[in-house]
Amino acid sequence: MRKGDTVSEKPLENLVNEGQTFPPPAEFAAQANGTADLYDKADADPEGFWAEQARTYLTWSKPFTQSLDWSNPPFAKWFADGELNACVNAVDRHVEEGRGDKVAIHFVGEPEGDTRDITYADLHAEVQRAANALADLGIGKGDTVAIYLPMIPEAAVAMLACARLGAPHSVVFGGFSAEALHSRINDAECKVVITADGGYRRGAPSALKPAVDAALDHGDTSVEHVLVVRRTGQDTAWNDRDLWWHEALEKAAPTHEAQAFEAEHPLFILYTSGTTGKPKGIFHTTGGYLTQCAYTNAVVHDVHRDTDVYWCTADIGWVTGHSYIVYGPMTNGVTQVMYEGTPDTPHQGRWWEIVQDHKVTILYTAPTAVRTFMKWGTDIPAKFDMSSLRLLGSVGEPINPEAWLWYHRNIGGDRAPIVDTWWQTETGAIMISPLPGVTTLEPGSAQKPIPGISAEILDDEGQPFTEAEKVGYLVLTKPWPAMLRGIWGDPERYKQTYWSRFGEKYYFAGDGAKYDDKGNIWLLGRVDDVMNVSGHRLSTAEIESALVSHPKVAEAAVVGATDDTTGQAICAFVILRQEFVEEADEPGEGKDLVQELRNHVGNEIGPIAKPRSIMIVSELPKTRSGKIMRRLLRDVAEGREVGDVTTLADSSVMDLIKTGMSSE
Repeated sequence: MRKGDTVSEKPLENLVNEGQTFPPPAEFAAQANGTADLYDKADADPEGFWAEQARTYLTWSKPFTQSLDWSNPPFAKWFADGELNACVNAVDRHVEEGRGDKVAIHFVGEPEGDTRDITYADLHAEVQRAANALADLGIGKGDTVAIYLPMIPEAAVAMLACARLGAPHSVVFGGFSAEALHSRINDAECKVVITADGGYRRGAPSALKPAVDAALDHGDTSVEHVLVVRRTGQDTAWNDRDLWWHEALEKAAPTHEAQAFEAEHPLFILYTSGTTGKPKGIFHTTGGYLTQCAYTNAVVHDVHRDTDVYWCTADIGWVTGHSYIVYGPMTNGVTQVMYEGTPDTPHQGRWWEIVQDHKVTILYTAPTAVRTFMKWGTDIPAKFDMSSLRLLGSVGEPINPEAWLWYHRNIGGDRAPIVDTWWQTETGAIMISPLPGVTTLEPGSAQKPIPGISAEILDDEGQPFTEAEKVGYLVLTKPWPAMLRGIWGDPERYKQTYWSRFGEKYYFAGDGAKYDDKGNIWLLGRVDDVMNVSGHRLSTAEIESALVSHPKVAEAAVVGATDDTTGQAICAFVILRQEFVEEADEPGEGKDLVQELRNHVGNEIGPIAKPRSIMIVSELPKTRSGKIMRRLLRDVAEGREVGDVTTLADSSVMDLIKTGMSSE
């Protein structure tokens, strides 16, 4: 750095090339929840450390006497003889301790002026009525409830009401199709679905209820009732199983006495993509999950409940929304923002306007959003006062150094530390991340496991190594409180998916990783057949299955290609049934067919699964045993020279594909 230069004066590309690092600001470090001594405490006595966090952050109806039971690996039990209620921890106790008037949620709807401030007392009243309304419909301990809602406060209320009753909830992202919703409802054997007439998306009402009706029209459903939140007021088809949410709550008793459940009682099921076409129902239990969510929200996000306004921009339909909108922040009694809409509605500065209006202090978002803002330009955030921001976070996928530095400068004002967090639906809570008051930040790296977590990188033979820049497989080496307890109804699939690659000693995360010369961990994305598109995990097998279900498609192969904005983009290669081959060759018809196939995938899975590109091919690269060589297709999709083709049954196939690609 030249004499007189400041970080903010230097071009971002220079900072990237120089490997600029960022020590914690002294003022931030002085007040930070996460301190260096946590690492030593956790290393000295891991189980005792987690027991201390469980007692610090949670209220227990029956205290536990044992931390970890690992007598039947890979099935862990944490705090198993203790009892508690997740809703009581997230809501009731704050009211009982005299903080009922504190705002829990600043809700910002997408239509301008559509706002609500909901206190913890308001939340308490609403959740009690919702719990009674569900109980009136026959929901009790162990019954499962599907939740298919937009980003509105009723989504959090519904989750907390289920938790209050000991009824595991299964939240399905509102962007998923009726087919995807149907498979999730049936796998979890849900008795009730909670949905809405619709939500607002890009300035217009977007219907949700029709997808629920279509999902339940299969006739093989366990669903007895559908509760419908009136959000948009649009016309909504109705039948005997449907009830309005507001009417059910009005009829319900206003108070509900929560009972305690064992710490290992299932709290929720959340479906995520696997390497087969069938989604996996990841289930989490109560005590360990809640402990790690609250602890990480405190030490990684550095929330201080009396002074901070926290905003996690995720959707409640994903695990980030579960852990860092509902269960972590609310257990900590934090005030937070919940926003319904998209970052560019009604204008591209909407997020920064919300930060300015609500004086947001902590912002937790995805790299895809940051890269989108980079494209829109620095002049948009510059119009707003974001001096309230003191900490930024990144979640969902690795953040590249350029985006990290842009985020730090243009959103954080060159002063707010960034916590680049790695974790998964399966891990339940943050696993690898800087502690903002301790760590010297390395842009683009999640850096080190947090205190209490143990991770390593293994080579192809399953041996740990520490060499810099050598690429290997990220594994977790010790049980952690928020870990998944299995795949719903399929314990063998759980063992096979996560504990077979390197044996029972290691949880295999499915991500590639490397160390740098400082020992920091750099995540390199998925190494299995799962893509990470805008932070959403999508299975290549599931999209291939959707394509092949189209009557014109004989075979399909899907790969994830690097994308500057979304991290990965979906690229599909499709062989048509013989009778439809000519359709792709006719002038103008090929584009129509590709759009038809993209829309078909959107209908089968959801708009997020639509391929960025679909190439019609006459053959796919296969080994002599018939395995599709997706590695070669990824080379083509990313514009690289095609790698070794000697194992192909017909090496000329790749020449045909490359020729077709160049002629498009």
